[in-house]
Amino acid sequence: MSVLRPIPTGVEIKLDPKRYIVSKTDPGGRIVYGNDYFTQISGYKESELIGAPHNILRHPEMPRAIFYLMWEHLKSGRNIMAVVKNLAKNGNHYWVTTDFDIKRDRSGNIRHYIAFRQAAPKHVVKKIEELYGKLLEVEKEHGMKASVEYLYGYLEERNMNYDQFIEELAKPKGLAGIFFAKMKKLFG
Repeated sequence: MSVLRPIPTGVEIKLDPKRYIVSKTDPGGRIVYGNDYFTQISGYKESELIGAPHNILRHPEMPRAIFYLMWEHLKSGRNIMAVVKNLAKNGNHYWVTTDFDIKRDRSGNIRHYIAFRQAAPKHVVKKIEELYGKLLEVEKEHGMKASVEYLYGYLEERNMNYDQFIEELAKPKGLAGIFFAKMKKLFG
């Protein structure tokens, strides 16, 4: 399936902080399920999403290094949380905090990845935009591998790994955290 990428408009879609975008992919990243809010916000019809690679939503201002890190975690069977700028079909964008759940078959093989997304808070977006801008700059000059190395250096300087960085920056806390955990359990 070839995907024509929309041209970014620079217009941000305001997400409802009380709603969650949920999607499920196969181990190769092809969408097998998306909830109604996912289709509504992405602007794609369900028939356009099912079977499409999840990177249909990749915004060009997202560093490839972040997706590399996400896939490294997921393929090794480790959960990961990330802050992602997605691109809707009409070219508008939206920022989400994404938390994954990994579903396995009875033999322990990865069967699906379920992504739970909620609106990323403004303070999180502001902080992450600075980092992502630098990663993109490094990526354009020296490639994705250099961008990944820059990210590791950035984290080492702060004495943390990526998981700790994102948890400190964006993990839902208090009642929002409790609700988010219950919502994930509902889909589990």
